[in-house]
Amino acid sequence: MTQVVLRQSGSIRAAWLEAEADVGVSLASVYNKLNGLEPGTSAALVSFAATRARELIDALPGAAVEVLAGRELRVLDGNCLDGRQHRLQVTRASTAAPLPGKALVVFDPQRTTIEAMVPCEDGHAQERSLLGQVGPLVGAGQVWLADRNFCTAGFLSELEDRGAYALIREHGKLGFTPLEAMGAPVRPEGADSVVSEQWVQLKPRADGREGVKLRRIQVELDAPTRHGETALYLLSTVPGHVADAPTLARLYRQRWRIERAFLQLTVELRCEVNTLSYPPAALFALACAMVVFNVLGVVKAALRAAHGAQIEARLSSHAMSSHMRATALSLEDIVEPEDWEIFNGLSGRVMAQWLLEQAQRVPLARYAKAPPRKTPPKPAAKRSHDPRKNHVSLAKLLAAKAAKAP
Repeated sequence: MTQVVLRQSGSIRAAWLEAEADVGVSLASVYNKLNGLEPGTSAALVSFAATRARELIDALPGAAVEVLAGRELRVLDGNCLDGRQHRLQVTRASTAAPLPGKALVVFDPQRTTIEAMVPCEDGHAQERSLLGQVGPLVGAGQVWLADRNFCTAGFLSELEDRGAYALIREHGKLGFTPLEAMGAPVRPEGADSVVSEQWVQLKPRADGREGVKLRRIQVELDAPTRHGETALYLLSTVPGHVADAPTLARLYRQRWRIERAFLQLTVELRCEVNTLSYPPAALFALACAMVVFNVLGVVKAALRAAHGAQIEARLSSHAMSSHMRATALSLEDIVEPEDWEIFNGLSGRVMAQWLLEQAQRVPLARYAKAPPRKTPPKPAAKRSHDPRKNHVSLAKLLAAKAAKAP
């Protein structure tokens, strides 16, 4: 599956053909195994890889980028897998796209890794229904960012009970009582919005305890969002001595980084394998892509430690994943399995030191992003349609253009 998500092999069958002798079972057995994997196995795989990645990144000096002083940040969002091919008999009587599942994803912006995944086989399940499984993933002192879909009294109470803090966009149906009027607006220097706040409180809990007290932050935008909204409302339990309202408003914008991670999982890797129709197999492919994403996260961390935190903005994740793909194919051919044994016994500290030494030797130009466009793109030419001409000769068009040139 790793070969497939790295785009080394075009399909499970292609990967199996290359390693048939080593696998030792039929292709049907491979698919049967994939189709019967428990979603908990995929979740455990992501958690294991994230733990190892975190150990290595924390052992690299300056590799973890501090986002909020003294606090660990976590970003929560949902990822719905795209519709699959109509391969299964139960899907062939309809043109509706068969959805193989979805997952809640926890992203660590300090280390640029995926911390955890909560898989669900039901593609129609409401993301909120999975929030009960997020609680055990919450650590004391962490600040959790999420969109308004996760703004529920139950989740806010869960975070408070576990000693964590919330920074979640307000949902219109969440009931609360204002404890004071909205404060005076403040425009931070260079900001495109005006920020003000007030204290509110949720209704009492079912067990009789008082509801969670929250800072309600109003962000009035100079320009409306793509949905036409001119004001955003955030709810937070982060203490005022940790971060003021303008800081929390800026911090909430860190949430977009998980969307970029989803894009990388889909475009640079292959988390969507549309030939895998059974939900367990589709979720396992997503988990394997997350593992590879975290491997790339460790590589980026080593480069930050070796060349400074600013280096990541100059590097292309696409170029890095492409080089990883090509190098992996070569290493499989020229390196014997027993040659890797030396790495299995290394401690995290020694492995981190080795990674740092390798990162210092990396030719950074190999992974440089393409330079920005110096001139704005030209407006698209208006096209005409001639039903008598379904095609044209490109050579004739170029020759006619050359003949007109002075």
